[in-house]
Amino acid sequence: MEKKNIDWSNLGFGYIQTDLRYVSNYKNGAWDEGTLTSDSMITISECAGVLQYAQTIFEGLKAYTTEDGHIVTFRPDLNASRLADSAKRLEMPVFPEDRFIEAVEKVVEANAAYVPPFGSGASLYLRPYMFGSSPVIGVKPAEEYQFRIFCTPVGPYFKGGAKPITIRVSDFDRAAPNGTGHIKAGLNYAMSLHAIVSAHEEGFDENMYLDPKTRTKVEETGGANFLFVTKDNKIVTPKSDSILPSITRRSLVYVAKEYLGLEVEEREVLFDEVKDFAECGLCGTAAVISPVGKIYDHGKEICFPSGMEKMGPTTQKLYETLTGIQMGKIEAPEGWIKVIK
Repeated sequence: MEKKNIDWSNLGFGYIQTDLRYVSNYKNGAWDEGTLTSDSMITISECAGVLQYAQTIFEGLKAYTTEDGHIVTFRPDLNASRLADSAKRLEMPVFPEDRFIEAVEKVVEANAAYVPPFGSGASLYLRPYMFGSSPVIGVKPAEEYQFRIFCTPVGPYFKGGAKPITIRVSDFDRAAPNGTGHIKAGLNYAMSLHAIVSAHEEGFDENMYLDPKTRTKVEETGGANFLFVTKDNKIVTPKSDSILPSITRRSLVYVAKEYLGLEVEEREVLFDEVKDFAECGLCGTAAVISPVGKIYDHGKEICFPSGMEKMGPTTQKLYETLTGIQMGKIEAPEGWIKVIK
């Protein structure tokens, strides 16, 4: 198979249209059999549920080339499960989890020429999503839906190495108590756009959101979970009903325990504790771990001992171990790597 003529080493994290995408429609209480299509355009009613009441959910995962030349994806079963949870919360029909994985396979196989080669640092990003497609004028769920997956080649999140970022404690809330913070709904991200734009305007890379009820506990950023390292080398991750359950965070917790022999605490994290941690990172699909060097809290500065030049030593070990598993350099736990071809 001949790869597309793409400058893999200079790819950014943006959209490049690929050849085929997967589409399945829900109508009269059932999903159709689904198909691959070359048509990248979507035609829906001006009154579609997604346009009127933001009834849309999504996922994000990657396909990449391993050291031995296989094209694989990482834990797609967890993306399928999380999309199902999101659908239930927004009163949308669940797309069957086995069909989700089959659709991922079909899209990757059909666009294998867009999967970057091993060693390029790039990958094929997949975006499964679902939305209400039928007209809705009263406030209620749509009756018809569309599930789609498109893909696009993307470059490494960090060009030239992972440099620690600077974040701020946000005055905005990411999610309401008992709201939708625990699912991957488009509306959560719409709410965060003003906060991230204003953070960038003030010179910060991201926001730290505190719990909306008491504003004393660490929640997450607009698109990633927090991971802290204590001075005695324990891993601490915040636990909350309004945090999105990150697949990367879940995987890093397992790696910390089973591969590195570290103690892990998944618990409520008071903001007052943050100044006492040795390292801080943001974990998610795009970067795996983004190291945090400083946090600004309304004029006060928290500087982590790991500094602003590179990842802290424990965060670095976590990053290298998980990416080693993903790329086939380190043996993966059973079921983590889905070989496509």
